[in-house]
Amino acid sequence: MGKTTTDTTAGVRLDKWLWAARFFKTRNLAKTAVENGKVEYDGQRPKVSRLVEVGALLKITQGWDKKEVEVLAISSQRGPASQAQLLYRETQGSQEKRAAEAEKRRLAGAATLAPQQRPDKKSRRQIQRFKRQETE
Repeated sequence: MGKTTTDTTAGVRLDKWLWAARFFKTRNLAKTAVENGKVEYDGQRPKVSRLVEVGALLKITQGWDKKEVEVLAISSQRGPASQAQLLYRETQGSQEKRAAEAEKRRLAGAATLAPQQRPDKKSRRQIQRFKRQETE
């Protein structure tokens, strides 16, 4: 049923491929990410309508994570996650870099102390006043 192909001549729009490969929940989110420069196609900033080809190298920024993936197959239909993972392969360097960054974030979070209790009304007002002073 799914339109999965490994033919290099056939192409699918970049936003549709990102959606089918389950990088984004909707095509609109994929389109917005491409337009805002969160996706690079072979080192260049692509348009949403760019046709994806097998062997292309994509750099995708999602939150804190920056993934570098190679396109292995082309699909225009969204399927189960197990099928979507067959469409691409994350590079070894990207996996190592993401793991190192995650560890760095974990250690930074462990170094900060959590407050003893939630702030009361007076404390919240003081915090808001302090934040307003920072922006002015």
